[in-house]
Amino acid sequence: MKKEKLSTKSEVTWCPGCPNHMILESVKRTITELVNSGKYKREDFAITADVGCHAKIFDYLNLSGIYGLHGRAVPLAIGLKIGNPNLRVLSFMGDGAAYSEGISHLAHAFKYNPDTTLIVHDNQSFSLTTGQPTPTTQKGYVSKSEPLGTFDEPVNPLMFALSMNASFVARTNARDMNHMVEIFRKAILHKGFSFVEVIQDCVVFNLEANHKDPRMYKIRDNFSFERAKKLAAEYDYSSKTGKIPIGVIYKERKPTLEEKWPQLRELMKLKRDWRRKPRSFKLK
Repeated sequence: MKKEKLSTKSEVTWCPGCPNHMILESVKRTITELVNSGKYKREDFAITADVGCHAKIFDYLNLSGIYGLHGRAVPLAIGLKIGNPNLRVLSFMGDGAAYSEGISHLAHAFKYNPDTTLIVHDNQSFSLTTGQPTPTTQKGYVSKSEPLGTFDEPVNPLMFALSMNASFVARTNARDMNHMVEIFRKAILHKGFSFVEVIQDCVVFNLEANHKDPRMYKIRDNFSFERAKKLAAEYDYSSKTGKIPIGVIYKERKPTLEEKWPQLRELMKLKRDWRRKPRSFKLK
């Protein structure tokens, strides 16, 4: 398959220079590689998104999927997997959507461990709505909605994921396309809920949070939970010093949502969805 088949005729309206362009290209490269490997077809992939600059990626990917309300991309993905557990579902959210409106859905996704992938575009601001702070915004950030600066410490999403017994936690850099493709591929192939944070700049808002590239360093895939906690704690999303590890922070094979339910296991075995289940199909 040629990468161009994943493009649409929609005009790309992201700001010039926005790292979302590179995230889109990396997603296209990843899916193209997986399809060209012969193990998947383009029709095997589906996407969900909600509201925000990140969510426009839905318009630019020639894949089936569902647009949802702000913060609701994860439950939509779980619904798609229940309807057809054979799909490879990718969800796209921003740091505002994922950690504000969507935080309860995210917590349950870690708990249920559906075999889906969540890619969070984290620029530490609500950029679509003119730069309000999000849960990951650094302390002291001054905006129109916070003229005195944010008083609170930012949330550490990776620590949150680990505290919820996540089976796959990764971080990558929106300016490193080769690394994004590597991490996206590992996330999609992981059996279970794969959580990927993409650190990106915003070219318009919260400029002081930009240019963290010199602080980033790559790690090998990590399978130690204790080391994962140390790696996640290295970057607190507020300080301007210290190193930021990128790569697979933690990975563990756990039973997936689909494997826990015999009905879904049977559909995966038959490579069917509920619409095409055989008449002899029984709920065991």
